[in-house]
Amino acid sequence: MAQLICQNLCLGYDGREIVHDLNFEVHEGDYLCIVGENGSGKTTLMKTILNLHAAMSGTVTTGDGLVQSEIGYLPQQTDAQRDFPATVEEIVLSGCQGRNGLRPFYTKAARKSAADNMEKMGIASLARHSYRELSGGQQQRVLLARALCATKKMLLLDEPVSGLDPKVTAEMYQLIDSLNKREKITILMISHDIEAAMQYATHILHLGSSVFFGTKQAYMQRAK
Repeated sequence: MAQLICQNLCLGYDGREIVHDLNFEVHEGDYLCIVGENGSGKTTLMKTILNLHAAMSGTVTTGDGLVQSEIGYLPQQTDAQRDFPATVEEIVLSGCQGRNGLRPFYTKAARKSAADNMEKMGIASLARHSYRELSGGQQQRVLLARALCATKKMLLLDEPVSGLDPKVTAEMYQLIDSLNKREKITILMISHDIEAAMQYATHILHLGSSVFFGTKQAYMQRAK
């Protein structure tokens, strides 16, 4: 069974439809890149999957043991968020809130999860550092560690390399690829980088005037 199923999905704002009758499925271990022109509905789709935006019609359902609250999310950062006055550890720990329930303090398990994910992202030594003082690449690693605290199954990433230099971009792509291949985490990533999508993705969803969903190989054949 698929982890995520979108059926007859229509998305838009203020009564204006931007995505019509969209259908696709995502299975465990898939690496789906969502591509398309600006304004084609990529971020709106991701927010709809997360139940942060209501669909005009159609359904988004989870399966194969995936619960919506277990989906990790790395959104695009705003300038205000980049200047957030908190430590790295505090931000990573906040990703555990969904599993912490109504408890006012983080559990031992939550703190271990945060420590493990900081280690995994190579930022354990920065735990006590101020987030606002980090480089762009370090901040993205912090946010990825935070997203991992919410999930062991699926990550949604909205332009995770935006604004990063080529070296840091390559490192970030390799980290995400490792999470997919070694940790078996399903990846849904919005990207403007078609070349990277072709390198790492197993499937492509193209939104815009024409819509495509299928394997990377089928997408490459279509582009010829």
